[in-house]
Amino acid sequence: MENTTPEQAGAALGVVDRAQRQVAEEVGLPRGYWWAMAAGWLLLGVLGNVLPQWPAGVATVAFGVGHGWLASRLLDGRRRTDRLQVSAAVAGHRIPLVVVGMLLGLIAATVLVALALDADGAAHAGIWAAALIAAVVGFGGPEILRVLRRWARA
Repeated sequence: MENTTPEQAGAALGVVDRAQRQVAEEVGLPRGYWWAMAAGWLLLGVLGNVLPQWPAGVATVAFGVGHGWLASRLLDGRRRTDRLQVSAAVAGHRIPLVVVGMLLGLIAATVLVALALDADGAAHAGIWAAALIAAVVGFGGPEILRVLRRWARA
């Protein structure tokens, strides 16, 4: 390594940079997380229809806090997943913001679907809207997160 040329050093740094980006692309949430979130989403839809407003609101806030805590623990890069374990520096600091943004988008979609179903006269519009979004989260959560990460360059 005594006679390393600038071109060789640049090429080596390029390889390291590509490897780090490839590993950062693998950071995500396990599939079970998405199905648990989908189940919670559906449960909130049911609770919203059967409970008075204030307990349903408390349950919604508790779900949001629990989701935020769990997602931040899983996304900090220090917990082992089924694919890899990386440091928080490699995982990136924008990923939790992307997850929170995704959650807010899913909330907005649930409300819009519920309002549309209610306007159409559907019974239990909140439950049907929650079921639709829960299916989207359960089946497509990792893919949605991957696309949002690419858009946010996270």
